This record gives sequence, structure tokens and C-alpha cells, in this order.
Amino acid sequence: SELNIVVCRGFFFLQVLNEKKLQEVDSLWKEFETPEKANKIVKLKHFEKFQDTTEALAASTALVEGKLSKNLKKILKKIVAKDAHEQLAVADAKLGGVIKEKLNLSCIHSPMVTELMRGIRSQIEGLITGLPSREMAAMCLGLAHSLSRYKLKFSPDKVDTMIIQAISLLDDLDKELNNYIMRCREWYGWHFPELGKIITDNLTYCKCVRKVGDRSNFASSDVSDILPEEIEEDVKAAAEISMGTEVSEEDINNIIHLCDQVIEISEYRTQLYDYLKNRMMAIAPNLTVMVGELVGARLIAHAGSLLNLAKHPASTVQLLGAEKALFRALKTKRDTPKFGLIYHASLVGQSNTKNKGKISRMLAAKTALTIRYDALGESTSAEMGAENRLKVETRLRLLEERGIRRISGTGKALAKTDKYQNKSEVKVFDPSGDSTLPVVSKKRKIQEVDEQDTEVAVKAKKFKAEMKEGTAVEDGEPVKKKKKKKDKEKQAEEEMVLSEELPTS
Repeated sequence: SELNIVVCRGFFFLQVLNEKKLQEVDSLWKEFETPEKANKIVKLKHFEKFQDTTEALAASTALVEGKLSKNLKKILKKIVAKDAHEQLAVADAKLGGVIKEKLNLSCIHSPMVTELMRGIRSQIEGLITGLPSREMAAMCLGLAHSLSRYKLKFSPDKVDTMIIQAISLLDDLDKELNNYIMRCREWYGWHFPELGKIITDNLTYCKCVRKVGDRSNFASSDVSDILPEEIEEDVKAAAEISMGTEVSEEDINNIIHLCDQVIEISEYRTQLYDYLKNRMMAIAPNLTVMVGELVGARLIAHAGSLLNLAKHPASTVQLLGAEKALFRALKTKRDTPKFGLIYHASLVGQSNTKNKGKISRMLAAKTALTIRYDALGESTSAEMGAENRLKVETRLRLLEERGIRRISGTGKALAKTDKYQNKSEVKVFDPSGDSTLPVVSKKRKIQEVDEQDTEVAVKAKKFKAEMKEGTAVEDGEPVKKKKKKKDKEKQAEEEMVLSEELPTS
């Protein structure tokens, strides 16, 4: 025989009567079609009633989490003492392992047990007598509501869903406000186009249009509570000589309704921003001190919750919001981005372009510490965030002033660094760039003239020397030929003389 645990008004222990029918898992549902058939399979063996809703909630929570509550442990010890040879069928394998470990009671968990539990739940009213169906349904509904409320309260991320919704709504309001204001300026601009150039503030523009309406009313109306005196005079002067078209009263009424919407949304946006600031200071005070409430809320919304954000390392916090740029840089083998959403923090905005990467890296490291402190710590003070912000500001000041000390090669002398001073240079327009013709200066320096003269003289000398050598060569060739002829004539004469002397001798 097997025992099954069911939780509703208390702990119900049911004993299996016919184990052979449980072997057929596919057809087991047929045995629980009616209460009479179900009573032939199982019967009630023990019932332990809950004292109140709190005890029922604690027992249900323990079973959902796979834990063994104290009351269930006591009841199981009694049953083990009576029926030590029995097996306990459990729907949760994790709970069965805990029971087997602590009470040394054999537990089983299989598809057959799952089908058996499903059949018992379908015929629970017929198996347990003494409880009306309406009362049973009310108890189950109350326990389900209590369990749901407990899960919501037990959320470890400190209910930061309100922050995620608030920052998302704030962004949506900004988009809608921009669309409404653009439409209002364009619409009223057909009637009074000069007003848009005189009044640059959007909210002031809508208030002025709502109060005055038609441009002909500007001369007789008083808008000193909205505009300064100088701008008011300019508006009245422009209204008299305006080039805009005439519009009907119905058109003006519709434009005024649009201005009312813009003013109401602007007021609600201010109220929502104050609410977001208060919620951020209550849930993540250190993160708010480090990067501000808007950037902190966007980081939480991007990560999903404060606890998920606390699990991210500092390098991930630094690049949150720039994932697309990061993977594109990795794919194309280019430089990766240095910052994401953290770029909008005030500390990064204060630094110059050269130091933004260093400051964002250091700010991300300190921000990761403050996020973990807010998510997992018990303190609600913002002292840690203020200390880390001071460290980042000190580092930023050192980088801006270039006061970083560098150790020399010997390790004793310190390199001297000059204080940075911004020197503004006034550049004068060069008119020579207007002409595309090559410009040759009329006056040349004395040195350049001397150098050119010397070069010309050297070239002339070389040329004369080459000419002399050429003439010498030309004159020398015939001379050599004449000498050779004379030598041959002398030799011939000497041979003749010798030939004449030989026979006489």
C-alpha cells in the first residue's frame, strides 16, 4: 500500500487499496471517473487540520520550495512508527529526497504517481467527507491568494518594477511631448509664424498661445506673467506686421486644446520625475548618488531588475546599452566602444574627450560596487556612494590637471609636469588661398640669389671644361696620324740606305 499527501484544509493521507490497477498508467483516469470508483482505489487514512491561514500558508510554501515543515515531520514520524514498511508516494522528487534523508522513509516518484495525484484532485470532494464543496472552494481560493501575495512580498529585488515602469513611461512622455509641440508650432505657425522665432521655450510658447489665441489679441492682452517685458514688446510688434494667414475661430479652439494637452503632459512629467527620484533614493540610494536617478533607472530597466544588475561585472555595466556597437566592432575587428548608458552620467560629461574612456571605466567599477551594496546590503544610507563619487571626482581632477606622478628610471626622481593652460589662438584669413594660380614672390632674398648665381657659375665652368676636352680630342686625332706616316717614311728611307750599302761592300 502507498500513502499520498494532499494539502488543502490540512494534511490528508490516503492509502492505496488496489495496487494492481495502478500499474496501468494510461487507463488510470478511468478509475477516477466517479467518486464510487475512486473510493475503491484509495481511502482516507489520516487527516491533520491546519489551525489558521498562516499555518496553511507556511505548509504550502514549504511544499512548493521542496522543504519539510515541522508539522509534516511530526505527522510522518507517527505514521512511520505505525507503518514502517509502507511506501510514501510523493509528487515532488525533491521533497521525497528530503523525507528519505531525514526520516529514512522510502519514497517513490513516477508517472504513475503523477496520474494518481491528478485523479485524487479531481475527486477530492468525494474522498474527503465532512467538507462542503462551497467551503472547500473558498478555502482553496483563499490559500491561493495568500500564496501569491507571499511570493510577491518575498521578491528579493525590492520591488524595482515600479522604477522600470516609471522610466519607460518617462521616455514615452518625452516622445509624445516632442510630437505634440512640433505639431502645435507648425499648426499655429501658419497663423503667426514670427512667434516661433521669438519664443524658443516650448512650454512658454504653448501657454502664450493658449492665453491669447488669435494674433490680433496680442495688442490688447497682457502676457507679462508668461513673458519678460522685452520679449512681450517684440511679440506685440511682430503681431501687427505678421505675414501669417487668417484662420477661423474653430481652428484656434483646436490649437488651444492641443496646447492644453501639452501643458498637462508637461506637468505630469514633472510629477513623474519627482516620483522616480524618490523611488530611486529609497531602493538604490548609492547608485543614485553615483550616476543620477535617470541613468540608474535606465541601467536597472536594461538589466531587468536590481538583482540582475548586481550580477553583472563592471565591464558589462560600462557597456550596457551599447551591445550592438560592441558586437559590430568585434565582427569587423575594430575598436570596441568605451561606454554605453553610463555615458550620460554627469561625471563622464564633465571630463574632456581624451579622458572619457578612463573616467567611464573607473565610474563603472565604482558603480558595480554600489549596485551590489544596494541590492544585497541591509543598510539604506548613501554614504558609500558619496565616498566612491568623491574618489572618481578626485581622479578626474588629477587627469584634467595632468598631475599624475610618473616614476623615473631610477625610481627616485619624479617627472615634472606643467599645468595645463588653455591658449586660444586668433586665426587670420589667408587671401592667398582664394587663387588657384601659383604665387611667385617679386622680391627674393639675397641668399637665394647668391646661391643661384653660384650654381650658374659652377655649371658654366663645367660646360667650358667639357668643351675644351672635346676640341682637344678632335685636334689630337689627325696629329697622331701624321706622326705615324712620318715614322713610316723615315723607316723606308733607312731601309733603302741599307740596301744600297750592302752590295758595295
